Amino acid sequence: MGVFLFISSWINSQVYLSKFIQLTHRQEYHRKSFMLINSGLIFVGLILLYYGGDFLVTGSLRLARALKTSPFIIGATVIGFGTSTPELAVSVMASLHDSGDLALGNIIGSNIANIGLVLGITALIVPLTIEKQRFTDESPPLIITSLIIVVFSWNNYLSMIEGFIMVSLLVLYLWRAFRTKENIDTSLEESHLFSKYKGTTFQFVLVILGIAMLIIGANWIVEGSTGIARELGVSEWFIGVSIVALGTSLPELTSSLIAAKRGHGEMAIGNVFGSNIFNILMVIGTSSLIKPLSIREEIYTDLIYATTLTCLLLLLIRMGHVINKRDGLILSVCYGSYIGLKGTGLL
Repeated sequence: MGVFLFISSWINSQVYLSKFIQLTHRQEYHRKSFMLINSGLIFVGLILLYYGGDFLVTGSLRLARALKTSPFIIGATVIGFGTSTPELAVSVMASLHDSGDLALGNIIGSNIANIGLVLGITALIVPLTIEKQRFTDESPPLIITSLIIVVFSWNNYLSMIEGFIMVSLLVLYLWRAFRTKENIDTSLEESHLFSKYKGTTFQFVLVILGIAMLIIGANWIVEGSTGIARELGVSEWFIGVSIVALGTSLPELTSSLIAAKRGHGEMAIGNVFGSNIFNILMVIGTSSLIKPLSIREEIYTDLIYATTLTCLLLLLIRMGHVINKRDGLILSVCYGSYIGLKGTGLL
């Protein structure tokens, strides 16, 4: 009887072991499939980033020539505004759901990343130069915009009137940007793709297509990287401050790098200037115009950090009208310090 029970138990244990092995193999198969799918998302996302950035910069350079405006202005408006459309969508939805902290926090984080991450990394690879007169003309709007949001937010509240003022200032900025025409006599290096299509309408289509590819590509890279990181047991906090933070800045980073590598440092700088101005005047302005925003005091500290970083950027440019590798390192360290301070709860 005992032998029978032993044999029966052994058989049952082998059955359970076989089922466990099958389940493990099935889970391992699903895990491999999951990793493969996410790796595919990253790969396709990188391709979309490369060609999206190529289309965007190429179309923008041709528009600069056709509209007789500078690459800086095109970078500040077409590229800067275009790559900030995801921030606009997120902040408007946050405003509609009474999440003022998310609406403003999204923009503050984006502006800090634009300066510390986008310009920092770009300058580490390619020094960025800007004409003295261009800097003199274009730095006041960025300073004024940065100070306006600090003043408007001092009472932890953004009203509809303040939102209207910010949106109105954006219209004024656009009028100012395009009121003068310039003859672009410098060689505008561009991709040979679609070189036979010279019409302005086609260039607008190329720009819109490039922006869409950049945004989709960045989202797929974030999705794929986040999925792999979670599968490997990486913490949610680290995923947020590294993968997601970098992913949301990929459109600006890619377009700035491509422009800088082609010798158009002003377009890369204009991209960040315009993106940060658009984020505050249009995104926050529209969000508070739709519904007044209530803001926690902790967010105001981040706002002061962003404004200080903006002033540091302008000071570094003012010293030589170039953002060199040293400046890029300083900006990158400032961004890393911000992430570290937020992660430890010191900021």
